[in-house]
Amino acid sequence: MQVQDIIAVMGGRSAFKGPVSTPLDLVRGLGEGIRVEALDHVAGHVYPDPGARRTLMARVVPEGTLKRRLREGRLTPAESERTARLANIIAQAEYVWRDTDDARAWLITPHPALNDRPPIDVAVEDFGARHVEYLLEAILHGLPA
Repeated sequence: MQVQDIIAVMGGRSAFKGPVSTPLDLVRGLGEGIRVEALDHVAGHVYPDPGARRTLMARVVPEGTLKRRLREGRLTPAESERTARLANIIAQAEYVWRDTDDARAWLITPHPALNDRPPIDVAVEDFGARHVEYLLEAILHGLPA
């Protein structure tokens, strides 16, 4: 996945303190903490409904902590990495499906290979995200997934 695709899902370069154009720039930017709005932008790619968006955001940053982060303006490096992980999954799904609505539908629909859990829910955790990436690669290459 291209760094630019991940950054676009996160709301663009304004989510970062400095310029981001390479994978190492992205790692540096995540280590500095990204703007809280990037998490809202990522969740909004999947859930247009504010309530559902907030639920996904709370899985990345607990509700009480999120209120504090909103005042501070930035996420921690760990929270930034979780946000980027979801952005990467979303960007991959959009690439595989070639349509944002189809990608969104796939991300929120329970999948049998994920114990009937939606891919976006599984992708919040690191190992789960790897499994979702595997499924997307299989779909891209026409393998059963």
